[in-house]
Amino acid sequence: MSAATLQAKRRSFDVKKFLANNGALVGLVVLCIALFIATPDFLTGRNLLNIGIQVSTVAVLAFGMTFVIVAGGIDLSVGSVAALSAMVSGWFFVSAGLPGWLALLGGLAAGLLAGVINGLASAYGKLPSFIATLAMLSIARGLTLVISDGRPIKTSPEVSFLGGNLGPVPMPIVILLIAALVASFLLNRTVVGRSMYAVGGNAEAARLSGLPVKRIIVIVFGLAGLFAALAGLLLAGRLDSAQPQAATGYELDAIAAVVIGGASLAGGLGRISGTFVGALVLVVIRNGLNLLNVTSFWQQVVIGVVIALAVGIDVLRRKTRSS
Repeated sequence: MSAATLQAKRRSFDVKKFLANNGALVGLVVLCIALFIATPDFLTGRNLLNIGIQVSTVAVLAFGMTFVIVAGGIDLSVGSVAALSAMVSGWFFVSAGLPGWLALLGGLAAGLLAGVINGLASAYGKLPSFIATLAMLSIARGLTLVISDGRPIKTSPEVSFLGGNLGPVPMPIVILLIAALVASFLLNRTVVGRSMYAVGGNAEAARLSGLPVKRIIVIVFGLAGLFAALAGLLLAGRLDSAQPQAATGYELDAIAAVVIGGASLAGGLGRISGTFVGALVLVVIRNGLNLLNVTSFWQQVVIGVVIALAVGIDVLRRKTRSS
């Protein structure tokens, strides 16, 4: 075989590897080009800032979901926990009279607590994460309605600042970038993060290797709850109020973003950068469909098809690796 043929094969292999590892990114680029051709309003500065603001909540929520899915679990409660955290923060400020910064920390603590409860129920209560978090979904949403009596609650100036601007840059985008760096560091540069991959790949093997599997699961769900709380506060800051029905259905967007970004629902595989791209794909699709005046009903159909395709690709990828 000639050197030229070998070099061509190597290039072909590299392209396949790149597409396998960055399929979501390639899809995002193709999607952006198609929308730019379809509507010139897509690549305007105003619209791109709007996309950045919209993706902030979904991506931050999905970062926490990435920890859970990498560890082999699922969290259906993150949308409700996000709403509960914002409502708790608003209640602390309006009804309890706490300073704004304490109310903000109280909202974050509420999300962390809900996540830890999910982890304890899953790790020590032996409940499947699907069931434990499904129960928390209902509990958190119910508590949100109880605290608010079904009405919006005004947020503190500190929470409202999260939805404002830092100079010319919207604060949600700043928080998004900080959250992405923190999440990436936790997943890739810490012992706990590397342990998540081990637990998600094979929990029993991880336990026999001496890893504290139950403690890691609690930490994983606690982080998911904390990131959900941050996402809820970002959303409340944008709306300048805590809404009882906020973030309804966002858990599906978070799961979809993680899977579109290349994570495996079987666990042991996932990247924060991939999740960020997956969240961008979802938001860009919705934004583009809005610009093209497609009704919200059809938008749900399109998003459902994208989620089905992402899961199907995940199944094929797992079959390829096991064969």
